[in-house]
Amino acid sequence: MEQQVLSITQINEYIRARLDADPLLGSVAVRGEISNYKMYPSGHHYFTLKDEGGALKCVMFKSSAVRLRFRPENGMKVIAMGKISVFPRDGAYQLYCSAMDVDGIGDLHAAFEQLKAKLAGEGLFDPAHKKPLPKYPGVIGIVTSSAGAAVHDMLRILRKRYPLTQVRLFPVRVQGVEAPPEIVGAIRYANRFKLADLLIVGRGGGSIEDLWAFNDERVARAIYDSQIPVISAVGHEPDVTIADYVADLRAATPSNAAELGVPDQEALAQILDGYSVAMATSLSRQIKAGRQHLKALSDSAALRSPTGYLEQRRQSILLLKNRLLSAQSQSIERRRRRFVEQTAKLDAMSPLKVLTRGYAMAQKKDGTVLRSTSQVEIADEIAITVSDGRVTAMVTDVKENGK
Repeated sequence: MEQQVLSITQINEYIRARLDADPLLGSVAVRGEISNYKMYPSGHHYFTLKDEGGALKCVMFKSSAVRLRFRPENGMKVIAMGKISVFPRDGAYQLYCSAMDVDGIGDLHAAFEQLKAKLAGEGLFDPAHKKPLPKYPGVIGIVTSSAGAAVHDMLRILRKRYPLTQVRLFPVRVQGVEAPPEIVGAIRYANRFKLADLLIVGRGGGSIEDLWAFNDERVARAIYDSQIPVISAVGHEPDVTIADYVADLRAATPSNAAELGVPDQEALAQILDGYSVAMATSLSRQIKAGRQHLKALSDSAALRSPTGYLEQRRQSILLLKNRLLSAQSQSIERRRRRFVEQTAKLDAMSPLKVLTRGYAMAQKKDGTVLRSTSQVEIADEIAITVSDGRVTAMVTDVKENGK
C-alpha cells in the first residue's frame, strides 16, 4: 500500500482539528507565571505562561483584552482561560486566551493596587495638592445617583446642620461601564460653570464591583483636576477607593461627608451666644470705666473750684519763673567769672605790660619789628614805642655785639 504524502499545511490543519475537537482543550484554565509579555499597537497581547516544568505560548486578542480590569506584567502569577489550538502558519500550538485573573488575589484587587501605585507615583495623592474646604459653603454640589438612599441621607443632614447652604444635585449613574464618564462629566461641568463651592462625590455601600466606578482612572484625574474642593464619600467606612486617595478629604460614609462639608448650626448658635456674652461683658466693662473716668473728672479741682485751679496753676508758673530766673543768674555769674579769668590771662600776656617795666619796642617805618642790626642802616628813621607813647628817631650808628 502506497503511503499518503501530506503537505505541511495539511498536517497543521489536521492537528488543529484534532485539538479543537478535544473538549478538555476547548475550554481550559491554565495557572502560570507571565513572561515575555508584549502588547502590540493592534491591541493584541502576546506572552508566555511558565511554571517550574515548562512553558506555554499565549495570545489574547484585542476583543478579549479590552475586558481586562488589570494590566498584565512579567512575573505576575495568573490563571488564564481559553482554548488550546494550533497556529497553522508556524505549526505551533498556543493558548488562545479569552479571560485572565490574577492568581490568589483577584483581578479587581490587582487593578486597584496597580492604579494606586501609578497615581501615587505621579503625585496625585500628595497632601500638598489638597485644597482646603470652605468654612461656610454657599452652594454644595452632590455628584451621585438621584435614586439611591445616600443622596436623601445627605440632604437630610445638610438641611439639619446648615440650612443656609444651597444644594445642587448632579445625577449620575454610580455603577456599570457608563458610570465613570458620567461622574467625570458632572465634575467638569460643575467646575466649568463654577456651580458650587464644594463637591461631594460618592454613593452608598456595595461590593467591590459596585464601587468600581470610583476606582476608575478617569474619575481620579477629574477629582484631582477639580478647582472646586472635593469630598469623596464612597460606601461604608471599611471601603476605600482610589477616589478617596485623590480627593481633598475622605469621608467614611455619604452621611459623614455631609457632616464634614458644613458647620453645625447648633454649634454656631452656641459660638454666637458666647460672642454675645463676651460683647456684653466688654461693653459693661467699658461703661464702668467711662463712669469712673467721668467721676474722676467731676471730682477734679478744676471743676470743683475753677478759680482755685487757676490760682494753683499761676503759683506753679510763678515757681517755674523763679527757677528760670535763678538758673539764668547763676549762668551769667559763671560766665562773668570766666570772662574775668580770661581777661587777666590776656593782660598778663600783653606786650604793653612788658613796656611798663621799662622796655621799649623798635619798629621800622613800615611797622616791621626790629630784631637784628642787619635790618637798619645809618640815617634810617625808626619808631620806638614806650609805655606811654611813641618816639621817632634816626639811626646814627650801628654796632653788632662783640665788635
